[in-house]
Amino acid sequence: MEIHVQPRTRTKMFCGCAVGQLGDPPNSNVCEVCMGLPGVLPVINKAAVEACLKTALALSCEIPIHTKFDRKNYMYPDLPKGYQISQYDLPMSVNGRLEMDGRQVRIRRVHLEEDTGKLIHAGDKLHKAWESFVDLNRAGVPLMEIVSEPDIRSADEARDYAQALRTLLRTIGASEAEMEKGQLRCEPNISIRRYGSDDLGVKTELKNINSFRALHRAIEFEVKRQVQVVESGGSVVQETRGWSESEQRTFSQRSKEFAEDYRYFPEPDLPPLELDRSWIEDLRRSLPELPASRRARLVAGLFEAAAKASGDSKRTANWVVGEVAPTGKHPSPAHLAEVVTLVGTGRITRDQGREVLAESMSDGRSPSEIVARRGLAQVSDPSAVRAVVEAVIAANPKAVQDYRSGKVQVLGFLVAQVVKQSPQVDRALANELMKELLGAG
Repeated sequence: MEIHVQPRTRTKMFCGCAVGQLGDPPNSNVCEVCMGLPGVLPVINKAAVEACLKTALALSCEIPIHTKFDRKNYMYPDLPKGYQISQYDLPMSVNGRLEMDGRQVRIRRVHLEEDTGKLIHAGDKLHKAWESFVDLNRAGVPLMEIVSEPDIRSADEARDYAQALRTLLRTIGASEAEMEKGQLRCEPNISIRRYGSDDLGVKTELKNINSFRALHRAIEFEVKRQVQVVESGGSVVQETRGWSESEQRTFSQRSKEFAEDYRYFPEPDLPPLELDRSWIEDLRRSLPELPASRRARLVAGLFEAAAKASGDSKRTANWVVGEVAPTGKHPSPAHLAEVVTLVGTGRITRDQGREVLAESMSDGRSPSEIVARRGLAQVSDPSAVRAVVEAVIAANPKAVQDYRSGKVQVLGFLVAQVVKQSPQVDRALANELMKELLGAG
């Protein structure tokens, strides 16, 4: 996945024009440099470089001493110079990782470039527009491009990755990363492969997706589309596709370009950069506690306090690892301990425990209050459960006969009838009493 992020700067990447706001009049934040007029020279924005390096450090990237900018050559109406200043073979950082809920997504590179302008299409549908207008307010705005390795396996994971990256960027102050303002845009590259194969199929790239919901829906649609193409005997074409929010589908834009199509060469108007090691270390020391580290610290603290309160370290650990950590939400230690005790003593089931814990985090009430209010406590009185079991046995003579003739699987049906009659019954106790009474008959 390629994610383009606007770093927090006041001015553009290579000129002194203000980075404007959404809704500014078209072409009101422009100058000779970002309009690509002849005879002007770009100047590197140090604040953008700093934001990029902080992002790279937070992602545990390697930062080479030498880096440079390159010209990426192509013609498009929103690109006034006929090329984009980007980075190609010597990016600002490489080989990082993003920690998210106990797993890692590898980061291939984080580099700097300039944004293009914006085309406004009549009818707001590129593939149906009869005319377009060009707004160069965004031309030259700094962009960080964060490229991941193909470690993401689903639309859910892609959305979670993008959200985790946004949280990281905001935590370190590198970007506000507000998608609705165009400060974070996602471009997933999607391919499928047959089950059991390691060979990835031909990929398509979805351009400029600007909401997490659209990202999820676009990927799900594109995966299904590619599967249908392959299963019908066709071949997926390597291309760039857009996402139509109104039609909830992807559509072809153009065949996918390769690096050689852009005729990259070093930007002649900018000197190569040599990054000072002491400056990089100063940036590293300035980083706040990162989200992954903070989550680990909070989870450890939650476990220690809840285990002490419940007196059951093993069950508490199972709840923290299996139920709490994956959600990213942390209940109070006292409430978690109470749920562990309620489930451990058989008063409620584990499924009910999940519901009770979620509700306690939502409204602040104690788990015991919620259990009492909702009438969730299990019926664990042996005499009460025995009465229900006996009633079920009396009402199902055919099933009882089948069980006693050797069809032991019927036991599950009979216990299910007990639960149907008394939903709060202790199922394990009902199972035990059912076997006892059926054996006695």
